[in-house]
Amino acid sequence: MSIFVIGDLHLSFGTEKPMDIFQGWENHWQRIEKNWRKLVKETDTVVIPGDVSWGLTLEEALPDFQFIHSLPGQKIISKGNHDYWWQTAKKLQQFIEKNNLDTIRFLHNNSYEVENYILCGTRGWIFENGQRQDEKVILREAGRLKASLDYMQSDKEKIVFLHYPTVYQEQRANHIINTLKDYNIKRCFYGHLHGKTINYAFNGVHEGTKYKLISADAIDFCPYIID
Repeated sequence: MSIFVIGDLHLSFGTEKPMDIFQGWENHWQRIEKNWRKLVKETDTVVIPGDVSWGLTLEEALPDFQFIHSLPGQKIISKGNHDYWWQTAKKLQQFIEKNNLDTIRFLHNNSYEVENYILCGTRGWIFENGQRQDEKVILREAGRLKASLDYMQSDKEKIVFLHYPTVYQEQRANHIINTLKDYNIKRCFYGHLHGKTINYAFNGVHEGTKYKLISADAIDFCPYIID
C-alpha cells in the first residue's frame, strides 16, 4: 500500500476550459489516466493538492470528480486557487455522498492517517502580487495549517501538502514556514507552478523542511510516489 501525490489536474469535463492551448499540456488527462492506472493500485492513496477542476460550481465539477473516482485508489483532495467549486466541509461531504464518490475525501482543516503517516495540509499563499493584504491571507492559511496539524495527535510522521509554494525565488510565506518549523515537518509537497516557472521552483531543504514541486506538468503527468 503506497502513497502518491499529484497536483494541478486542471480537469474540465464539465466546462469549456481546454488545457491543450498551453505548451506541454496536450492530451494531459489521458496521460494522467494512463500513468495513474499503471502505477496506482486500489489499496493505494493519492493526494491531490489543489487546482483539481475548472468547474465554477460542484455541479460543473461533478464530471471531473467522477473521472477521479473512476481511477484506482483512495483520493484526498485539498483546495487550490482555481477551485472555485470549493464549499464548506459539510457541503463537500454531502456532495460526495449524494453522488456515490466514496473514494474521495477532502483535506479541509483536518488530517488523515494513512499507513505510517498523518497527511495534513491547506491551500497556502504567497506574495505573488506584492500586496500588503497578502499577509492577512497567509496568516489565515497558517491558522488552517495549524488546525490540520492539530487535528490528530500521533507519533507518526506528519507530511504536509500545500497548493502554493512557501519559497519562490525571493519570496517567502514566513508564517507558514514558521508553522512547519514549529511542528518539525520534514516533508512538504506543493503545486501551483507551471511552464517556465517550474525552472524557478524550490526543490530542497529550507529551514529543516524538504520541499518538492508536484504540479502535474512538473512531474510529467505521473503520480509521484511518497512511500
